[in-house]
Amino acid sequence: MRVSEAMYRGVEWSGPDVSVREIARIMRDKDIGAIPIGENDKLIGMVTDRDIVARGIAEQGDVSNLTARDVMNEGIVYCKDSQELGEAARLMEEKQVRRLVAIDENKRMVGILSLGDISHRASSSMVAEFAEKVSAPH
Repeated sequence: MRVSEAMYRGVEWSGPDVSVREIARIMRDKDIGAIPIGENDKLIGMVTDRDIVARGIAEQGDVSNLTARDVMNEGIVYCKDSQELGEAARLMEEKQVRRLVAIDENKRMVGILSLGDISHRASSSMVAEFAEKVSAPH
């Protein structure tokens, strides 16, 4: 099975100067846990719900003046939409991430592959082994 068959395609990105509060609203409204951040037509990072809590609320307390740039993970771990799902799972394991941006042959973002997407599509034995490795303490 290919990444393109399992990934979530309805992905939008936000700018680095969007408020953390607005990022959280988008996550709530779209029922998603991560938003890619882009600037000048390039992906520069990702904000996850955990980033908002750990880097925003826990470190700063008041998030009203924080932007995506303040809490995002810089750099993007990505896979190709044409890759086998197992290859993408190994990349998640290696990088200890729960989401990968999926890009096409033109290096355009076409989706996000999450641990949940894999768990819905892959065999149960692959999912169990993979979840244990990705969720291992750092």
